[in-house]
Amino acid sequence: MSRAVLSIGSNLGDRLAHLKSVVDALGSRVRAVSSVYSTAPWGGVEQQDFLNAVVVAEDESFGEYDWLALGRELESAAARVRVQHWGPRSLDVDVVVCRTGAGEVCSDDPELLLPHPRAHERAFVLVPWLDVEPDARLTANGHTRPISDWLADLDEAERGGVHRTDLTLVDHMPGAEGDAGDHP
Repeated sequence: MSRAVLSIGSNLGDRLAHLKSVVDALGSRVRAVSSVYSTAPWGGVEQQDFLNAVVVAEDESFGEYDWLALGRELESAAARVRVQHWGPRSLDVDVVVCRTGAGEVCSDDPELLLPHPRAHERAFVLVPWLDVEPDARLTANGHTRPISDWLADLDEAERGGVHRTDLTLVDHMPGAEGDAGDHP
């Protein structure tokens, strides 16, 4: 079984529709979806705020490169154009971590660095991830720590740029218990 944590974001066009397209495409692979957050842009490029969320998905036939390929296909379907590093985009799908029966997948392939090398620095990844996997751990810089610890290490300005919205990506997932608005 391959389990992936995907960070999704959009700040161009119908931002919510772009995020929903990921959840729709994943279909029955979806195990959890975070709340939708409005987040300040990261990387110093002047642009509109993003909508961000985290999706946890599983597929026994997928490996880490399958998650990457699917993410790129979804970005392409949303007319993603890679013009400026950290610039505006219709859809961004990042594979943050991938786990198999053998454990966490590590990759130093420039096409797919795993775990994502900057996830521990980004509140827009960590805050939504806490929604759906509060006990999750992330390896960065040779250390494996709870994502809540990585988040606590971030500058207040970074954490303060992430705001939960009333928007949702799913109404209800079959078999889900509890509040479908927060984590189906």
